[in-house]
Amino acid sequence: MTALIQTVDTPDGPFTILTDEHDRVLSSGWTADREAILNRLPEKHRPADIAEGSTSAADAVAAYYAGDVAAIDAVEVRQFGTDMQYAGWAALRRIEPGRPLTYTEFAVELGSPGSVRPAASICARNAPALFVPCHRVLRTDGTLGGFAWGVDVKQRLLDREAASLVVA
Repeated sequence: MTALIQTVDTPDGPFTILTDEHDRVLSSGWTADREAILNRLPEKHRPADIAEGSTSAADAVAAYYAGDVAAIDAVEVRQFGTDMQYAGWAALRRIEPGRPLTYTEFAVELGSPGSVRPAASICARNAPALFVPCHRVLRTDGTLGGFAWGVDVKQRLLDREAASLVVA
């Protein structure tokens, strides 16, 4: 079966989504570079057959940028990793928009308060950016820290989500 790739315009730049044959997001991010999206996946999990096409996840991205920051929550994703990574990615999806955690708080959520570096590694290995909101995790001192798609994008995402709390 064929995987689909789609690039949509957002206020933060082009956003590319790669889905599997079941419309689950495998990888995504703020770029129009297909290779950058594919390279977020372990080589053995990269689809061999990819076509340009429309994904349902693109509708969620449009809704997110239109102000429904929870629209990304219902999008199915498929990730490849260890049990700890799966637990971490699930925990990332439970972080509420506008209420970011620090890496220390995220480690506590994972049940391992002393595991700040592994918590950060879980974020770094998150391929379906936005849909698994690793951007909602900050350095322990509250500063932005890194983000695969740039700290400027991370800041705008956090600002957008914080603004949604004011409106709600």
